[in-house]
Amino acid sequence: MKNLAQKVGQTLLDKGLKMATAESCTGGWVAQAVTAVPGSSGWFDCGFVSYSNTAKQKMLGVDLDVLETKGAVSESVVAQMAEGALRNSDANIAVAISGIAGPDGGTEDKPVGTVWFAWAIEGHPTVTCLSFFNGDRDEIRLQAVEQALEGVLAYLPH
Repeated sequence: MKNLAQKVGQTLLDKGLKMATAESCTGGWVAQAVTAVPGSSGWFDCGFVSYSNTAKQKMLGVDLDVLETKGAVSESVVAQMAEGALRNSDANIAVAISGIAGPDGGTEDKPVGTVWFAWAIEGHPTVTCLSFFNGDRDEIRLQAVEQALEGVLAYLPH
């Protein structure tokens, strides 16, 4: 994890970009991972931990109708979370995560391990992906943090 966070940081620094996070199920773990890297203030702007639907609305501007119709763990919500993180920060790229880490909360349509991601980049459309992770709560969350950071690297402009 540390090497991945360092690689994200060096890539952002080389490009003169800053990152923000909008996290739900990971509870700020992505922000913790990147701020553990010395010098991260040069490339990390801020993190939003929007665990409740109210926080998603107030902090990131996620539409209440979308939350009610699609649910917090959905492509539409993470896209709005990522875009809201960009709007409310000085970042050039934002990653958003919302998922069901368990052990409870899963449904037939959205089982435990369902995690949606979105990466919003200035001047580029939001990119999203759905992942199904296996393991206990901590293992699912750790996999989500790694996916989030790998996605930052993958979706940065080349």
